Amino acid sequence: MDNGEKIDEKNEQLNNDGNEVNKYIKLKKFHAIMVLFIIVFLTAGITAFVLSFGDEKVVEKIQIRDREEFAKLYETFDSIKTNYIEKVDQDKLIDGAINGMVESLGDPYSDYMTADETKEFNETISSSFEGIGAQIESKDNNIVIVAPIKGSPAEKSGLRANDIILEVDGKSLKGMSSSEAVLLIRGKKGTKVNLTISRPGVKELVKLNITRDVIPVETVYSEMLNDHIGKIQITSFSEHTYSELVSQIDELKKQGMKGLILDLRQNPGGLLDQAIDISSLFVPKGEVIYQMEKANGERKRQLSNQKEAFDLPMVTVVDGGSASASEILAGALQESAGIKIVGEKTFGKGTAQTAAQYTDGSSIKLTTAKWLTPSGKWIHKQGITPDYLVKMPDYANLPYVDPELVLKKSSGNDQVSAIAKMLQVLGYKLDSVDGVFDESMEKAVIQFQKEHDLEPTGIVTGDTTIGIMQALRDKMLKDDPQMKKAVNVLKEQLK
Repeated sequence: MDNGEKIDEKNEQLNNDGNEVNKYIKLKKFHAIMVLFIIVFLTAGITAFVLSFGDEKVVEKIQIRDREEFAKLYETFDSIKTNYIEKVDQDKLIDGAINGMVESLGDPYSDYMTADETKEFNETISSSFEGIGAQIESKDNNIVIVAPIKGSPAEKSGLRANDIILEVDGKSLKGMSSSEAVLLIRGKKGTKVNLTISRPGVKELVKLNITRDVIPVETVYSEMLNDHIGKIQITSFSEHTYSELVSQIDELKKQGMKGLILDLRQNPGGLLDQAIDISSLFVPKGEVIYQMEKANGERKRQLSNQKEAFDLPMVTVVDGGSASASEILAGALQESAGIKIVGEKTFGKGTAQTAAQYTDGSSIKLTTAKWLTPSGKWIHKQGITPDYLVKMPDYANLPYVDPELVLKKSSGNDQVSAIAKMLQVLGYKLDSVDGVFDESMEKAVIQFQKEHDLEPTGIVTGDTTIGIMQALRDKMLKDDPQMKKAVNVLKEQLK
């Protein structure tokens, strides 16, 4: 859940003029911090998605001893160092003090990161990283999945948006920041991590044993549908997303594309300068992409810098996993380009943060502003409402079943019920789906195994469990009512 492992937080650099600003701040411990504005998503957490932007400011160096309000903090520091029964790590004390101040805000999007956590955070915008591949956020004192990355171990294991990660290898994540959780979840390729998940609508906890892998930051996928309708999916906004998108659009045009469906579902966000450039492909030059509002009410607008207009009909698809930068893009397309949106309400991440880095490599981000859609709507915790609300089928919410479980005749539990419902959706006849592994279910399992070149044991475990869930996923992609609606809306425009 890889800022985006946020589980994986994205370092999304923003600039109100559309230019990325890199700033370094020279600070001594307990000195004031220079800030850069950042839009965060998520998350994660999030979010766990961070969009940064801002103007350079002068750093005023103020010794802590000259600040009366820091007197108690300084005295406490000295008292612990002098009187505590054991030897004290001074750097750990300072990290704890800063972290405590940030956590006292009660804001899941404000965060203090140690040097190691900052390094993990920054790696999420590289070409690849090692982990499970999911975006997370800290929410209500829990670590919550925003969206798994396409093709990642997280997606393949069945992790989904709004899953709550309770434990990692038996260690509770309660009260942890998203950056702290990432350090536990990430790891070398080939190693395993055990997650305990609480899933909305599922009574029992879900246990997942996921093998970490290299997570490539490949973000744009395209295909040509029937009737020369092009489909492009953007899974996140990374360093090369804009150039990848332009390349895919050119290739689809060469194939005779007459209209485009832009799929932003399960996109947790990423680098905002990429979202700005992509928005500018479709939003007319000079039109607003988003607005930034500071605490004092001052607003600044980010305008489209369009160089060449996209001249084909277009529709966008979103869902609850579309967050942060993808919401900025969706809002700009809907309000400033008149492009219709299909799907479900987006995640709803609309705050902006201040970011700064210490000389020791640690860093801090604080919520300092909010971003608004072109018309001035604040979508935080509300999301963007599509022009056409279309839900996925109920079976899309069936719970993940651990392949290590052994389910056979006479077994009875929620996992049996889930598998029975999956088989029923896939067209197999069962007498009931009430959670009891009866004779009719055994026959259905044997039939499934024969049809998929698996040993016909009638037992659901291992490859059989994976095969059933994959078959359900394939059916969902084939049925996909949101994509079907998008195609129909686009066809109306092509008439």
